[in-house]
Amino acid sequence: MDIRGAKKRLHEKWHAVCFFALTYLLDAVWGQIRYSIPEELEHGAFVGNIAEDLGLDLEKLSARRFRIVSGAKKQYLEVNLENGVLFVNERIDREELCEQSLSCSFHLQVVIENPLELYRVEMEILDVNDNSPSFPWTEFNLDISESAAPGSRFPLESAQDLDVGSNSLRTYLLSVNEHFVLDIQTRSDGSKFAELVLQNPLDREQQSTHQMVLTAVDGGAPERSGTAQIDITVLDANDNAPVFDQSFYRVRLVENAPKGTVVIKLNASDLDEGPNADITYSFSGHAPIKVRQLFSVDSRTGEIKVKGVIDYEKARMHEIYVQAKDKGPSAVAVHCKVLVNVLDKNDNLPEVILTSVSTPVQEDAPPGTVIAVISVMDRDSGENGNVDCEIPHHIPFQLHSSFKNYYTLVTCDFLDRETVAEYNITLTARDMGTPPLFTRKTILVQVSDVNDNAPHFKQPSYTVYLTENNAPGASICSVTALDPDSGQNAYLSYSIVEGDIQGMPVSTYVSINSDNGNLYALRSFDHEQLRNFQIIVQAQDAGFPPLNSNVSVNIFILDQNDNAPVIVSPVPQNGTAPTEAVPRSVDAGYLVTKVTAMDADAGQNSRLFYQMLQATDPSLFSIALYTGEIRTIRRLVEKDPTRQRLVILVKDNGQPPLSATVSIILSVVDSLPDTQPDLGDLSLSPHHSSNFTLYLMVSLGAISFTFLVAIIVLIAVRGLKGRPSSREYSFPSVCGSLSQVYCYKMFMEVPPKLTPDPKRIIRPHSTLLFSNVTLYLIVALSATTFVFLVTVVVLAIVRLLRRDLKVEPHYIEVRGNGSLTKTYCYKTCLTATSGSDTFMFYNTGRPISGTWGSGAERFFTSGSGFVRRLSMPDASLQICPEVCH
Repeated sequence: MDIRGAKKRLHEKWHAVCFFALTYLLDAVWGQIRYSIPEELEHGAFVGNIAEDLGLDLEKLSARRFRIVSGAKKQYLEVNLENGVLFVNERIDREELCEQSLSCSFHLQVVIENPLELYRVEMEILDVNDNSPSFPWTEFNLDISESAAPGSRFPLESAQDLDVGSNSLRTYLLSVNEHFVLDIQTRSDGSKFAELVLQNPLDREQQSTHQMVLTAVDGGAPERSGTAQIDITVLDANDNAPVFDQSFYRVRLVENAPKGTVVIKLNASDLDEGPNADITYSFSGHAPIKVRQLFSVDSRTGEIKVKGVIDYEKARMHEIYVQAKDKGPSAVAVHCKVLVNVLDKNDNLPEVILTSVSTPVQEDAPPGTVIAVISVMDRDSGENGNVDCEIPHHIPFQLHSSFKNYYTLVTCDFLDRETVAEYNITLTARDMGTPPLFTRKTILVQVSDVNDNAPHFKQPSYTVYLTENNAPGASICSVTALDPDSGQNAYLSYSIVEGDIQGMPVSTYVSINSDNGNLYALRSFDHEQLRNFQIIVQAQDAGFPPLNSNVSVNIFILDQNDNAPVIVSPVPQNGTAPTEAVPRSVDAGYLVTKVTAMDADAGQNSRLFYQMLQATDPSLFSIALYTGEIRTIRRLVEKDPTRQRLVILVKDNGQPPLSATVSIILSVVDSLPDTQPDLGDLSLSPHHSSNFTLYLMVSLGAISFTFLVAIIVLIAVRGLKGRPSSREYSFPSVCGSLSQVYCYKMFMEVPPKLTPDPKRIIRPHSTLLFSNVTLYLIVALSATTFVFLVTVVVLAIVRLLRRDLKVEPHYIEVRGNGSLTKTYCYKTCLTATSGSDTFMFYNTGRPISGTWGSGAERFFTSGSGFVRRLSMPDASLQICPEVCH
């Protein structure tokens, strides 16, 4: 047995090697590869080098995600990505996979990406002789009447062999006996069954029983066999056997017919009477087990009914062998065959298999990008098995058919993740049956983000109001930008674009939190130095390449009442209160002096109020609340003290208010000096006095005088020489001082009677007669020089008399003592307004504003003690800064 088993295994291996020689066939229609392998191969058995057969580069198999996809429930085959070998991954049982089908195969789909390529591989599974024929029972009992004539046939139970082709059941053998022989017959499906044929008459009295061995042999190499014992009992004669109406019946049956459905009603008749004519129906001995599972035979009526599930996809035809037998002694059974053709019904839903899904897909993927590979199948036949697939039309995807029942899902438009982040694509596979059946499957396609959106701020610009004197590090405001992208592409960082503010980098003024956009002040701001500024904030995402956008932030510094009023005039001299003279004869309402103050703040914080804080005689003087003018309330009398002391309080309108005080000494005198204020000192430049103007006048006068003397001398010479008649004169001196062109023109204009030889006129240094034209020219030049000299004299006189003229100067000089330690020049701008006179001082870039009340006289007291009086009735005075020279 060991030697025989070794030979058997060697034979099977040799048979496998022969099959390996037929590894693949190229299908010209579908472009597919076909492999044929035997069943029952062990794990790792070589099938073929699929990479070489497809002409693929072995080094790129992994990079291109080479894989095989099978519609079968088990992964029978696998590929070694290192060498491209297709090998057996799991044992393949052809009988389990394809049952009794003569041909057994399944399909694989090879999927390769980058770029996407599809190949179809057909795997044919060849049968090996791994199953022996077997009988349903090991022992059969036959009752045969002794009256049976030679040639009578008795069907025997058929043996079953799960193998197909040459490995299936080939023949039956009967042990040697003297009464019976075997007759081997073939069914329409190629299967074989045996009938026992009576060759010699039986004699029950000689031998009532007979025993034989029936052997079923297959065609495999080596062959396999199975045996059963036949026990024959010889009965007494029943001389009439039943007879069927037909020996062969053909019927049609729709698959999935309900259980109990009558397929056909058989009828057999018997000429005998009584029990010998009472017929019973049953399956014959060689009816297959599958038929017995699907159908039943009513023993009394002969009706064949559906017992199991009739499935067209498993078997399209069934052969039913039925026997009829009476109940008489020594009854003989007769047989008939019923051929049942199964009609297909649309009872199978289409199957959808996603063999490859590439998700997520980038939103910038071009149209035509493959998303998924889909295969569909329907086990029905004809129109019932034709399947059509579709997806909704309102999505940016399309289905393309590559092979029959194979589709690719591709993009047909550009995607936008910010609009739709994912798609649930409903795939509908519908067959052509009546009514049609369909299957729906949802494919989830996620869209991955690309950095295609720049950040955008919630506002086009930001305006921020910040009170001055803020603490360094205080929060100013927060800017917010949004980015519709996701992930890293939506992560924003904020920064301030470099720039200058008053010559300093903007980074020394403010900072920003790069994560949340909060702006912070790096210094304490002063409204008097910086009233507003603008910065540019940039938001940039973390995508590649990064995108950014800018927004302007306008920051206005609001004023605080942080500057006390500063009294400009009168200013204490050498630490003592200023003294003002008041004539004793003045009437009530006389303007004694005016207190002028300024406040560097703005708005209400710079609005000043004047109050009389202390006074030697409160009933004598009063001060205007808004202008600071100190006037007499009544006339002075003899008993009034000659020296009055006033304490003036200047307070602003801020919250809380700030104030300053000044003491003024008023000295009562009999009369004031007659000298008028020297308005000449209210010039543009106090450092350059009138000497500059005087030098200018002297210089112009000297030049004019010299030119006039020259003209007079020329006229005198002309008078001494007399008036020539026809003499020639040369003008070398005159032409020496005049330009050549002018001399040329003058010579050409001499009258012809004085120039007898014109050729001499145009030559240089020639002589000509003195004409009236020259005299007119001299007179004109003399008159012009005289007018110019008179103008200079008048200007000098005006300069000398300027002290007596009440001329409004365009500039005033303000010198500071104490807190005002600098000298400033201010331009006065007079406009016709009603009520008050407004002026503004600028001190190192900080505005100081104040208000003068209306009146006839305005006084300014300089650091040197002189007083300037300006007359501005009902006019507004604004003192604007100019550069001192």
